[in-house]
Amino acid sequence: MPPLALLCVLVTVSVTWARPHVPLLSSEMIDLINKANTTWTAGQNFHNIDISYVMGLCGTILNGPKLPEVVHNTEGIKLPDSFDPRKQWPNCATIQQIRDQGSCGSCWAFGAVEAISDRLCIHSGGKVSLQISAEDLLSCCDDCGMGCFGGFPSAAWDFWAKKGLVTGGLYGSKVGCQPYSIAPCEHHVNGTRPPCQGEQDTPKCKQTCIDGYSPSYPKDKHFGKTTYSVPSKQEQIMTELYKNGPVEAAFSVYADFLLYKTGVYQHVTGDMLGGHAIKILGWGEENGTPYWLAANSWNSDWGDKGYFKIKRGNDECGIESEVVAGIPLN
Repeated sequence: MPPLALLCVLVTVSVTWARPHVPLLSSEMIDLINKANTTWTAGQNFHNIDISYVMGLCGTILNGPKLPEVVHNTEGIKLPDSFDPRKQWPNCATIQQIRDQGSCGSCWAFGAVEAISDRLCIHSGGKVSLQISAEDLLSCCDDCGMGCFGGFPSAAWDFWAKKGLVTGGLYGSKVGCQPYSIAPCEHHVNGTRPPCQGEQDTPKCKQTCIDGYSPSYPKDKHFGKTTYSVPSKQEQIMTELYKNGPVEAAFSVYADFLLYKTGVYQHVTGDMLGGHAIKILGWGEENGTPYWLAANSWNSDWGDKGYFKIKRGNDECGIESEVVAGIPLN
């Protein structure tokens, strides 16, 4: 090996050695993040959990098919410094809801049905208040991907427009035509829920409602009129949120995101684990750092009561590059 090549190898090895490699989800990683004194605070959200389980939660296939782009005319629109749809549309209960995808990579479906539920209420002037079923979307959309093993947010919205989605609440709620059938699991050591283990199988597509629910499955379908992607410019995303309500967004999850507790998340340390989809609700600024306000689907004991803030304006972890939305039919 020529001396220069050998020197390059030695330099590469020494740089790799110099970078501290802290175990995933460990107290060392929490300390490393908190000592970096960045814009957010880390803490323990998952205890005694196999990393394959957490990677399984990141069920969004990034850079998938794109919906046609809708560009807002932002001339003359005065956007506030902060916007929270929970205050803007207080009669729409689903905007305040945090769901739990259980041991299934169904985030692509959750981000969609959460935003769709909100938009049905917002666009009906508060008259329609329904929970749209993650189960129906997860189990019946063949074009969306691989169910619990990952899917495409854009295809989820497309399915809503073409085939429609029935209603359905949280696991065990008996709310709607098809409530979610995958149990939430226990992130913590002592709790009442079953332990979080590997990936569940995707539930079978059933074109029927639970016993005692009326109307029938075909009559319970709610449809989208138009579905589209939002340009990856913050003014465009803000205008979309302000005019039409929450959206679905996909981004890259790094190991440190799992430890988020409060503040405005930005990537500090750790490897990329996979793609994840969530619901973006609004925006604001905290201690001079602009953020998006987002709802995760990992239960309310994750993060900041189920929510998180992520840095806005610089496409942090790709959060601004895959935003999808739609308008309800009715």
